[in-house]
Amino acid sequence: QVQLVESGGGLVQAGAALRLSCAASGSTFSSALGWFRQAPEKDREFVAAINWSGAATHYADSVKGRFTISRDKIKNTVYLQMNSLKPEDTAVYYCAGGDFAKLVATVADYWGQGTQVTVSS
Repeated sequence: QVQLVESGGGLVQAGAALRLSCAASGSTFSSALGWFRQAPEKDREFVAAINWSGAATHYADSVKGRFTISRDKIKNTVYLQMNSLKPEDTAVYYCAGGDFAKLVATVADYWGQGTQVTVSS
Protein backbone atom coordinates (compact mmCIF):
# COMPACT_ATOMS: atom_id res chain seq x y z
CA GLN A 1 0.00 0.00 0.00
CA VAL A 2 1.37 3.39 -1.01
CA GLN A 3 0.52 6.58 0.78
CA LEU A 4 1.45 10.11 -0.25
CA VAL A 5 0.93 12.99 2.16
CA GLU A 6 1.40 16.56 0.95
CA SER A 7 2.12 19.59 3.08
CA GLY A 8 3.31 23.16 2.71
CA GLY A 9 0.43 24.83 0.91
CA GLY A 10 -0.92 28.19 1.94
CA LEU A 11 -1.86 31.72 0.99
CA VAL A 12 0.87 33.97 -0.35
CA GLN A 13 1.17 37.16 -2.37
CA ALA A 14 2.30 37.24 -5.97
CA GLY A 15 6.07 37.04 -6.23
CA ALA A 16 6.47 35.02 -3.06
CA ALA A 17 7.82 31.49 -2.68
CA LEU A 18 6.48 28.27 -1.18
CA ARG A 19 7.88 24.81 -0.79
CA LEU A 20 5.59 21.81 -0.97
CA SER A 21 6.56 18.48 0.52
CA CYS A 22 5.24 15.01 -0.19
CA ALA A 23 6.11 12.21 2.20
CA ALA A 24 5.81 8.77 0.64
CA SER A 25 5.37 5.50 2.45
CA GLY A 26 4.99 1.98 1.18
CA SER A 27 6.44 0.47 -1.97
CA THR A 28 7.54 3.68 -3.70
CA PHE A 29 11.27 3.05 -3.82
CA SER A 30 11.45 2.52 -7.57
CA SER A 31 8.73 4.96 -8.54
CA ALA A 32 8.98 8.31 -10.14
CA LEU A 33 7.17 11.04 -8.23
CA GLY A 34 5.51 14.15 -9.51
CA TRP A 35 3.30 17.13 -8.84
CA PHE A 36 0.05 18.05 -10.50
CA ARG A 37 -2.42 20.84 -9.91
CA GLN A 38 -6.07 21.53 -10.45
CA ALA A 39 -7.59 24.99 -10.47
CA PRO A 40 -11.33 25.53 -10.02
CA GLU A 41 -13.31 24.45 -13.08
CA LYS A 42 -10.16 23.30 -14.86
CA ASP A 43 -8.71 19.90 -15.61
CA ARG A 44 -5.88 18.51 -13.54
CA GLU A 45 -2.56 19.37 -15.17
CA PHE A 46 0.99 18.12 -14.95
CA VAL A 47 3.47 20.39 -13.14
CA ALA A 48 6.73 18.47 -12.63
CA ALA A 49 8.13 14.97 -12.26
CA ILE A 50 11.36 13.40 -11.07
CA ASN A 51 12.56 9.87 -11.66
CA TRP A 52 13.59 7.38 -9.00
CA SER A 53 17.28 8.35 -8.96
CA GLY A 54 16.61 12.06 -9.17
CA ALA A 55 18.74 12.36 -12.27
CA ALA A 56 15.85 13.16 -14.60
CA THR A 57 13.24 15.87 -14.21
CA HIS A 58 10.53 17.32 -16.41
CA TYR A 59 8.48 20.48 -16.05
CA ALA A 60 5.42 22.01 -17.58
CA ASP A 61 6.27 25.03 -19.69
CA SER A 62 4.16 27.24 -17.42
CA VAL A 63 6.42 26.63 -14.42
CA LYS A 64 9.80 26.10 -16.06
CA GLY A 65 12.42 28.37 -14.52
CA ARG A 66 10.25 29.13 -11.48
CA PHE A 67 9.58 25.71 -9.91
CA THR A 68 12.12 23.08 -8.92
CA ILE A 69 11.35 19.47 -8.06
CA SER A 70 13.75 17.50 -5.92
CA ARG A 71 13.80 14.22 -4.05
CA ASP A 72 15.32 12.98 -0.81
CA LYS A 73 15.53 9.21 -1.16
CA ILE A 74 16.55 8.71 2.46
CA LYS A 75 13.49 10.55 3.71
CA ASN A 76 11.39 9.21 0.83
CA THR A 77 10.14 12.73 0.27
CA VAL A 78 9.70 14.82 -2.85
CA TYR A 79 9.69 18.61 -2.78
CA LEU A 80 8.38 21.31 -5.06
CA GLN A 81 10.10 24.66 -4.58
CA MET A 82 7.88 27.32 -6.11
CA ASN A 83 9.38 30.75 -6.67
CA SER A 84 7.96 33.90 -8.25
CA LEU A 85 4.42 32.68 -7.70
CA LYS A 86 1.65 34.13 -9.84
CA PRO A 87 -2.12 34.28 -9.23
CA GLU A 88 -2.56 31.75 -12.05
CA ASP A 89 -0.59 29.23 -9.95
CA THR A 90 -3.55 29.09 -7.56
CA ALA A 91 -4.76 25.49 -7.41
CA VAL A 92 -4.90 22.35 -5.35
CA TYR A 93 -1.52 20.68 -5.75
CA TYR A 94 -1.36 16.90 -5.77
CA CYS A 95 1.60 14.59 -5.32
CA ALA A 96 1.54 11.44 -7.42
CA GLY A 97 3.68 8.42 -8.18
CA GLY A 98 4.21 5.91 -10.95
CA ASP A 99 6.12 5.56 -14.20
CA PHE A 100 8.09 8.67 -15.14
CA ALA A 101 6.88 8.86 -18.75
CA LYS A 102 3.29 8.24 -17.69
CA LEU A 103 3.44 10.94 -15.03
CA VAL A 104 4.41 13.46 -17.70
CA ALA A 105 1.28 12.32 -19.53
CA THR A 106 -0.75 12.91 -16.34
CA VAL A 107 -1.19 9.21 -15.62
CA ALA A 108 -0.32 8.10 -12.11
CA ASP A 109 -0.61 4.91 -10.13
CA TYR A 110 -1.32 6.64 -6.83
CA TRP A 111 -2.22 10.10 -5.58
CA GLY A 112 -2.01 12.19 -2.46
CA GLN A 113 -4.96 14.08 -1.04
CA GLY A 114 -3.82 17.50 -2.24
CA THR A 115 -2.79 20.78 -0.65
CA GLN A 116 -4.22 24.20 -1.49
CA VAL A 117 -1.98 26.94 -2.83
CA THR A 118 -3.52 30.39 -3.19
CA VAL A 119 -1.60 33.30 -4.70
CA SER A 120 -3.14 36.73 -4.28
CA SER A 121 -2.42 39.61 -6.63
